Amino acid sequence: MPLYKTIQFNKTTKILIWEITESLEELLSKVVLKEKTQKRLEGMKSQMHQRAFLSVRMLIQEMGFTDKDLHYDEFGKPYFDCHNHISITHSYHFSAIIISDEKVGIDMELQREKIQRIADKFTDFECSYLKPEFVEEYIKKLTVIWGAKEAIFKIRNEKGISFKDHINVNNFSLKENQTVSSLHFDDLIKDFDVHYQEVRSDNFEGIFTLVYAFEK
Repeated sequence: MPLYKTIQFNKTTKILIWEITESLEELLSKVVLKEKTQKRLEGMKSQMHQRAFLSVRMLIQEMGFTDKDLHYDEFGKPYFDCHNHISITHSYHFSAIIISDEKVGIDMELQREKIQRIADKFTDFECSYLKPEFVEEYIKKLTVIWGAKEAIFKIRNEKGISFKDHINVNNFSLKENQTVSSLHFDDLIKDFDVHYQEVRSDNFEGIFTLVYAFEK
């Protein structure tokens, strides 16, 4: 399937989403991989992971880049040699990238009931406004919170950051599609603008939450 959706957030920031319906062979026929990337692909045990990995290459090609332009630092954070920042995510049958002049992070998650069971592992500050008794809203908000913390972690990418103890997501409405968050780590305090929206597929069941964050 071609590109699922493009979001032009502002003049220098674009989000692209790919719905992964192609076979591994189809995707391989459409991308050119450098040797290091090919070896990484071959080392993946899951074909779904391989297809997601290749779909990200399709996305960067949509933006005029190639696999040769994409690198990873020692912590696994992707980057280009140019001024553009990039962040990558994939979840089941979707992958997405965000490319911007600003420092950005992106995450995409399938909304699942089981997130309720691990809520205490990544929420603390947020418990002041979360309402577990409203189950559907609770699941949706937990998914936004997890995505926001994942996106912020991808921006900072520092060892020792705890989702529960160091990243606070302010109260928000699911209707507004944006909130603010802050990172309190060592002597550092950083604020972030967070945006979120739901993504649905005609081909697969489930509702996905797309979250992206900008460092202020």
